[in-house]
Amino acid sequence: MPSKGKHPVQERDDSDDDSHHPDIHPDQQQGEHATVQGSPNGYKRSRLNSAGDGVPVTVKAEKVKTLFEPLIRDIDGYVPGSIVRVQLHNFLTYDHVEFRPGPHLNMIIGPNGTGKSSIACAIALGLNWPPSILGRASELNSFVKIGATDGYIEIELKGKIGKKNLVVRRNLSSTSKGSTYNLNGQAATGREVTQKMNELNVQVGNLCSFLPQDKVSEFAHMSPQQLLRETQRAAGDSRLTNWHDTLITAGKEMAQLAEVLNTEKQQLKTLEDRNAMLERDVQRFNERKEFERQISLVELILPFMEYMEAKRHYTDAKTKQRALHKRVQSLQQKNQPMHDFKKRLETRLKRLNEQRDGKKEAAKRRFKAMNAKWDENEKLETQAEDISNKLSNLKKEEKNRAKKIQDVERAVQKLQADLESPVEVESMAEVDEEIRRLNQGHSRTLERQFDLKEQQRRLVDDESRAKAEIAEGERALKQLGDVTHRKLQTLSQHDPDCAAVINWLRANQHRFRMEIIEPAVISLTVPNKNYVHAVEACFSITQLKTFVAQCDDDYRLLNQLVSDTAEALGKKARITTWFRPGDGNVATPPLTLDEMRELGFDGYAIDFVDCPQAMRGFLSRECQLHRTAIALQANRVDPVRAMETISRTGGGNYIVGNIMNMVTRSQYGRRLPQNLTRDVRQARVLVGPIVDPAARQNIERKVTQGRDQLTMHAEESRRLSEIEHEIQREHQEYKDAFGTLKARKKAITDAKSRVVALENRLRVQQNQLVELRRAKSKDAERAQLKKNLLSVTHRRADVAQQYAGLVRVAIKDQIDATNLGLEYLQDSSRKSALELLLEERDSEYQAALAEFNTANAVYIEAKERSKDLLDISKAKLDEVDDGLRRTFQTMEESGKAHERSADELRDELETLRQKLELVLATDPGVIEQYERRKEEIKSLSRKIEERERLAAKVEKSIKVARDNWHPALQDLVTSIGKRFSEAFDRIGCAGELQLTPHDDYEKWAITILVKFRDTEQLQQLTAHRQSGGERSLTTILYLMSMTEYARAPFSLVDEINQGMDQRAERAVHNELVKTTCKVDSGQYFLITPKLLPDLKYDRLMKVLCVNNGEWLPEDNSLGSMMNMIRDYVSKRGNSGAASI
Repeated sequence: MPSKGKHPVQERDDSDDDSHHPDIHPDQQQGEHATVQGSPNGYKRSRLNSAGDGVPVTVKAEKVKTLFEPLIRDIDGYVPGSIVRVQLHNFLTYDHVEFRPGPHLNMIIGPNGTGKSSIACAIALGLNWPPSILGRASELNSFVKIGATDGYIEIELKGKIGKKNLVVRRNLSSTSKGSTYNLNGQAATGREVTQKMNELNVQVGNLCSFLPQDKVSEFAHMSPQQLLRETQRAAGDSRLTNWHDTLITAGKEMAQLAEVLNTEKQQLKTLEDRNAMLERDVQRFNERKEFERQISLVELILPFMEYMEAKRHYTDAKTKQRALHKRVQSLQQKNQPMHDFKKRLETRLKRLNEQRDGKKEAAKRRFKAMNAKWDENEKLETQAEDISNKLSNLKKEEKNRAKKIQDVERAVQKLQADLESPVEVESMAEVDEEIRRLNQGHSRTLERQFDLKEQQRRLVDDESRAKAEIAEGERALKQLGDVTHRKLQTLSQHDPDCAAVINWLRANQHRFRMEIIEPAVISLTVPNKNYVHAVEACFSITQLKTFVAQCDDDYRLLNQLVSDTAEALGKKARITTWFRPGDGNVATPPLTLDEMRELGFDGYAIDFVDCPQAMRGFLSRECQLHRTAIALQANRVDPVRAMETISRTGGGNYIVGNIMNMVTRSQYGRRLPQNLTRDVRQARVLVGPIVDPAARQNIERKVTQGRDQLTMHAEESRRLSEIEHEIQREHQEYKDAFGTLKARKKAITDAKSRVVALENRLRVQQNQLVELRRAKSKDAERAQLKKNLLSVTHRRADVAQQYAGLVRVAIKDQIDATNLGLEYLQDSSRKSALELLLEERDSEYQAALAEFNTANAVYIEAKERSKDLLDISKAKLDEVDDGLRRTFQTMEESGKAHERSADELRDELETLRQKLELVLATDPGVIEQYERRKEEIKSLSRKIEERERLAAKVEKSIKVARDNWHPALQDLVTSIGKRFSEAFDRIGCAGELQLTPHDDYEKWAITILVKFRDTEQLQQLTAHRQSGGERSLTTILYLMSMTEYARAPFSLVDEINQGMDQRAERAVHNELVKTTCKVDSGQYFLITPKLLPDLKYDRLMKVLCVNNGEWLPEDNSLGSMMNMIRDYVSKRGNSGAASI
């Protein structure tokens, strides 16, 4: 990379110099500041003079309204925010450079590759805009000069009036993608720099204010909507963008509110209709409630009256009980001494009984001990018998041992003889070798079998996958052909609740008396697709998703299962349902068939749909499809006659072409017909999903491939079966040979095992013989047994003595118990005689006591009954509601509660209950639904009122914003359009601007229309229709037309004249100088690599020449164009003086 000079940009500022640019003819100095204006919609074509200036046809001039406050300029001529100084270090092609642009037009010229566009890059990057707006490199380190490690951009901006200038410095590094900032020498963040740019209204990111070289083509790529947004930001009232944003936001909010309001009003109507059908049940329920309230009141008074009557009965019983109690106490005191003696006898009898029981218990314990001693003696006797038996068995064991020794000796001799004569067998090694060779041959067969099974497994897997792919493909093809299925899938994405209810209904139709008709979005089709847009326009989105019931029971059950409870789906779902009993009052169509044909209509909307018969009632009564006439060809229908004919019956709807007409008659005055129209939108719901042919072909291709693979797999399966049969045959041969060898090996093993078994048995018999011969003598054992027998005999004698002692003690206890029993019988006899005597004397007492007991029972019963009735009355009073309690208290205070007896109240209660039975019971769930819906209706009504107030508020804000925005925008576009058209007139072409409104404020647009030839019509500027030069010319003329209204402190265009012919380039240059060199114009940068000779020049413009190359002097004064011009003028002046 060649080294570049340190001062490549030479400045020329002729604001204080009367001389002209050497390449510009002095005759071009005359200004053309008087603007000739015409209609903003177009001008007459003008012809160019030799200088390239257009001379338009003179038309009447009109004053342009000022849409903004003029730019404030300081005493040095700079507008706050404009660029005062630029310094670059190690930036792209520059080692180091510093230059100072002028406050008006700055023309930066120089050959290609010298770094002109680098200045535009430096301005954008230095003021913290991203590299993406330049259309060049996307990384910051790419802008550091090759070979350098770091660099910087320093830009000095004019400060606000009365404040110092703002110096922004951005430091770059070749090794980092980031950067750092300094503001007036202090470290800062990018956000702080951006904030300063916003304060100064710098708009580098706006193509209408800052158009770098690589972004020139993007101006034509801007949509008309983008052009409007950028134009508002760059020119006109500073509040235009804010107003526009407010309209966009409020407009969207208003559309959402309107949609929500429509849905909620439809829902409110549905809820009100449902509750209207329940009002009779509610009235019956309220009548029953009134009877129940009266019954509750009587049931409350009845216990109270019963309590009052029971209380009087209790008072009488209490008086009688007290009198009888005194008489009983008097008689009781007379017989008291005999009763005391009876108590003493009872005490003595109790004591004697306890003593006798004690003796009995002692005797029982003695008998228990005697039984224990008896059992112990039995055990000792058994032991003695066992010892005696062992003594007798010792002699027998001695004889058996001698005989067993003889038997074992004979067995040993026989085993020894058998071992001496073994059986001859073949060699085990030879048999094992034959088995090894047989297994070695069979292992290869097993390997083949394993490989075969692996191939068969893979074949089965491949067949399963192929069958699964075929089944999946056939299922997918079936679903592609099933329009209803695809409609349901689409519906589930937009309304999951509605789709879930449809799926649930298809599995649960048996729960309803009659079929529930699925919504029109699923069950309705339009066979002739030409009418689908018109038919769908007759529906609201709610009507398209309405479920139609055919009877009231099904209507109620569906709402209960889906909307009122979570029984169907596990959650409550919000759906729209419809039912009307009978045929109802269906309005007749407004036109007869003859009238329809005469007027040019094709038919009614209901004639073009296919749907279940039960759905047609809903379409007619709710959607009015039988009254909506349709004519696809608009030219066949006379709109005046159609409106007059349809309005005869009070009004109706009809569709002509793509316009929906809603005809009504005024309710006032002459009742004239009125027509409200709206566009018929493209159908989105009834058209049904479109099958992708490529997707179908792809599925069919997969099915075909799967079937081909199945055929190949079948052939492979047959081949593997043959191999398997061969392997099975070889395996059977191996099993037969192996069985023979195994039998031979078993014979050898059995022979060896027999020898080992004989040896083991011989050892066992020999060991047994040794043990028998070594057995001890039985004499010692015989002596021990005799000793044990003597010990047992002594213990039996001791037990017999203890048993005799226990018998003697038991006899004594039994005698004592008998004596105590005799005393008890004597005292019992005396007590019986005393009781007979007391019975004779207590007869009067008992009679009085019996009378007292009867009176006392009556008293207690009356007391308990009055208490129970009091508790019942209190409980009843606590159970009833506050209103019933207050009614009862009022009746009690006034004495009405005491006017009727309990019997009268019971009769009245029975009468009320009979009346209650005559009123049929109503399900409380129905009332609960009614009340809940009533609350929902109130809540929804309040919500709708709030939304309507909010909608009115939003509509008001839209009106306020539009009243401010639209006139200002219209004036701005009109003014810019006039200058744009004038500029095109001066170059012999035509151009105009159109402001295109739209219901959606986000889609308002500015459309640029141009034509460059007499044979053409005005055409919209696009990125493809016009040539590159034509697009560049249009771009610069549009930007110049905005210059007077620009709010940005500076603007820049880079090489905008590329692709223009000389005539257009000269005209554009002259127009640019005239526009930007006015006293009230802002700072402007024009970057261009070439200039035509004899161009217009103005004293307010400044020319910056970029001199860059391999060999530049270090001395800044050398090569300075200003110094060269001054030297030239000086020498010319001296020469003239000398000649004089």
